[in-house]
Amino acid sequence: MIAITGGGTGGHLVIARAIKEELNKRGMKPIYIGSTNGQDQSWFESDEGFEKTYFLQSQGVVNKKGFKKILSLFAIIQSAFTCKAIFKEHHITKVFSVGGYSAAPASIGAIIANIPLYIHEQNAIKGKLNTLLKPFSKAFFSSYEKDSPLQNYPVSEVFFDIQRQRESLKTVIFLGGSQGASAINTLALNMALKLKEQGISIIHQTGKKEFEEVKKFYEEHDIKADVFDFTINIAPKLQKADFAISRSGASTLWELCAACIPSLFIPYPHAAANHQFFNAQALAQNGLALIENQNTLDAQNVLEKIQRVNIKEISHNLAQSIHHGGAKEIVDYILKKD
Repeated sequence: MIAITGGGTGGHLVIARAIKEELNKRGMKPIYIGSTNGQDQSWFESDEGFEKTYFLQSQGVVNKKGFKKILSLFAIIQSAFTCKAIFKEHHITKVFSVGGYSAAPASIGAIIANIPLYIHEQNAIKGKLNTLLKPFSKAFFSSYEKDSPLQNYPVSEVFFDIQRQRESLKTVIFLGGSQGASAINTLALNMALKLKEQGISIIHQTGKKEFEEVKKFYEEHDIKADVFDFTINIAPKLQKADFAISRSGASTLWELCAACIPSLFIPYPHAAANHQFFNAQALAQNGLALIENQNTLDAQNVLEKIQRVNIKEISHNLAQSIHHGGAKEIVDYILKKD
């Protein structure tokens, strides 16, 4: 039996889901251990692909100070022993972590229980928990590190199913991540009238906070945009898009690659260790993406840049950047006999 742990944000959770789906294809139902904080419960509480789900009261330590940091560390250790008991109850023989603060109890519990720990790092810059636990892991998977046993990113097959070569700019999708991005929302609205004039359709993921405001703008200006706050079923939206303006969280970035959608990335400037910039840079250095600094965004400049992009060429080349079966490769590796 395998336990999957970690989450907090959609970028972590899509990896957990991809591995769960691959295990389900093989007739296996893992358990999941996440947190009551973050998005873990909303994603997996009712997911029948897991044998059982657990949500512990775990929280981050990095941003805590003084006595609060000590209390958080103590809570993690307590939860780690809870996880050890859960592992025994379900006869867990391997633990797969996608990182994030909610991975800490089960990952440390695996080390305490001497159960092999496998870690997937989504970003170009390792998270602090993953950096700490890497020496204790059986394998550490990363699409950016040369010493990784596997480098193919575990993107859900649905994004390969919608893969097509884009020929021209007919539809732009704006993606602000699961929480939305005010800077991207503002950019979209500043570009909207020009896009309408040029006959370019808009798909816009806003986040919950600014959804009503953005939707009202499009209605008042008679722009027929597909506006939504967030969905975990983003593939049908991406299928319609020819170009994306997006944050550069790793999972979103690689999903866009799998779907062959040329993109302009606007990294979240406050991401830990500026990892979103380095995620996007890995593509930009090979001519596969554009990057814009959030602090210097200009709608007219962005519009001119994307109009100069050779969409057909980049779309074709993106297909070579990632291939099917990332989740299958990881599960094969985890299940292989030692």
